[in-house]
Amino acid sequence: MRSPPAEGRSFYVYGTGGIGVVLAEVLFAMGYSLIGAFDDRMGKESFYGVEVSPGLERTGEDFPALDRPLFVCLGDNRLRKRTVARVQAPFMVGVHPRAHISPTANLGEGTMVFHGSYVQAEARVGRHVIVNTAASIDHHCRIGDFVHIAPQVALCGLCEIGEGTEIGAGAVVLPSVRIGKWCRIGAGAVVLGDIPDYATAVGNPAKVIKIKAERL
Repeated sequence: MRSPPAEGRSFYVYGTGGIGVVLAEVLFAMGYSLIGAFDDRMGKESFYGVEVSPGLERTGEDFPALDRPLFVCLGDNRLRKRTVARVQAPFMVGVHPRAHISPTANLGEGTMVFHGSYVQAEARVGRHVIVNTAASIDHHCRIGDFVHIAPQVALCGLCEIGEGTEIGAGAVVLPSVRIGKWCRIGAGAVVLGDIPDYATAVGNPAKVIKIKAERL
């Protein structure tokens, strides 16, 4: 059972799938209440007791201006970036109380940090990043905007992850490795060396199997 939120502490979500469900529980644990939900799939009529309204792709219209924080809970990094560019709303950071964020770390607006995750000293995490359950970002890492770090990923110190990259569940990235923008790193991969932009890399040790520049 959720505790009553403090007055004025409320939020919207865009996307009611798995990311939206977990994010909502993060915000409930922070003492916020959900006041609205949007989704393009329209597979649900309600979400945690509020009506689900059609999103941008369903209406084809401009998004209504919102005066409360909105979280864009879309696991597709490209779609999340496109949607953020089209909505009119304030953004905030959502951090579960059982996540650890160093006081010297920095999190960009719209970023979500889920249960049991760690962001260590001097790390810099960009805008609208998903730090999923029990992921670890070690000291001095640099994480670009619209990245998704999946559950139980371990990023060792001084790593750099480019914009829009997805790091698959359980992957390990060794210290000082640079992964480019819009990459995909497979689940369980062990990344020993740098990965170029737009690459897909899998395995232990991780090997690049494809490089494809894709338009947003």
